[in-house]
Formats: sequence, C-alpha cells, structure tokens
Amino acid sequence: MTRASYTQRIGEIEHYFDRTALDAWKKLTGDQPVSGIRATVRQGREDMRSTLASWLPQDLTGWRILDAGCGSGVLSMELVARGADVVGIDLSAQMVSFARQRAAEQMSRLNGHPHGTVTFKSGDMLDPHLGQFDAVVAMDVLIHYAPEDAKKVLEQFAERTSKSLLFTLAPSSHLLKAMLMIGKAFPRADRAPAIYPANPERLVDQLVHQPHMAGWTSGRTHRISVGFYTSQAMEVIRP
Repeated sequence: MTRASYTQRIGEIEHYFDRTALDAWKKLTGDQPVSGIRATVRQGREDMRSTLASWLPQDLTGWRILDAGCGSGVLSMELVARGADVVGIDLSAQMVSFARQRAAEQMSRLNGHPHGTVTFKSGDMLDPHLGQFDAVVAMDVLIHYAPEDAKKVLEQFAERTSKSLLFTLAPSSHLLKAMLMIGKAFPRADRAPAIYPANPERLVDQLVHQPHMAGWTSGRTHRISVGFYTSQAMEVIRP
C-alpha cells in the first residue's frame, strides 16, 4: 500500500460519505423508520455492533479505544457507557459533527453514572498523533480496501495497540460479486465506494505470521448475514 494510493482511496470514501450519502447514513444509523434493503442493512449493522462490543470486557474502565470509522458514534457511546476513553475518528466531517451532537445528548443522560470519555475527530484513522490504544475497533471500514491494503492498515494499527484489534471484512461470495458487477453499471458519480471481497481467515493468518506481529494471534470470528448485509467479524489479540 503506497501512501499515494491510500490517500486517493480515503479521498474517494470521504467524498461519498460526506457529500453523496450523508442524509441516507444519518437515517440508517439513527432511529427513523427505514424499509426494504435499508432495514436489513440496519439490522445487520446492529447485530455486528453488538458482536464486536461483546468481544470486549464489560468493564472498560481505564481502556483507551480507537473507534476507526466511527460514523454517527453509536458504538463509541456504547463503549463510553462501559467506562472506556474513546477516540472516534471518521473521514466524514459531517458525520463527526452528527456524532458530537448525538454524544452530547447521551452524555447528559449518563450524568451521575460512572462512564468514560469520548473525543470525535475528522481525519485519517492511521494518523500517528492519535496515540496509543488498548484496542482498535474498525467496523465495516476495511471492506473498502483491497485485502492486501487492509492487511497493511491492520499492521499499522497493531504498532500502537496493546491488547486487541476488532474489525470486519467482506467475505467473498457469489452474491457479493454479483452486486459489485451491478454497481459498476451505475454512473461513477452515483456509485458507493467499492467493497472488496476477502478471505477473512486467510488474511488474518497472513497478518499474524508477519515477523513484526510477534505476540499477536487470531481470536474469534463470526459472520453475520441479514438480507443485503453480509460481513464477518474478526479478532486479533495479544494474549
């Protein structure tokens, strides 16, 4: 993964989520009624969020966690309620603004109850100035990068993470490949960012066997498939 190719990719993703699909994603990640395909995607994302959150300790007091691609901040706030100090980062400045608004409302409801802290930022999830973390969670983020690039992103996460990496990948399937082909029929301006199919188990096996990944090992995995939503949760840990 060259810096130039990575910069180009995040530029494409930012353009889509910040300028093309902002209102749709606000509705999808909120509590407004949705129907059809969006309802299955919302349910799938809720199930995935619950899965990833359940792989972290219930009491996260003292943990510093990066929510990479935080979107509207739903997962960030769940972890804050369990005591974590969370940095939520997203390429979309508009989504980050929305996350801050929602967080302010939720923090007022947590008043008087023990909880952690949250800081939302707009920018690059690989920015070294974000610091060190106990865990990194990247839900439905790496699906927008080619498998080899996704692996390199995880390697960089590992350099500043002490306990666990939790992330999702798009498992290769005939349905996903067909959907990708259909997507290419749309005008370029109307396309969502490409989703790259991967072999999740193989990617993780290659990741943990890198010489500089000594001490890391593969953990749990769980696939969620609801309607048009299919994603596979992966865990890489330092025991």
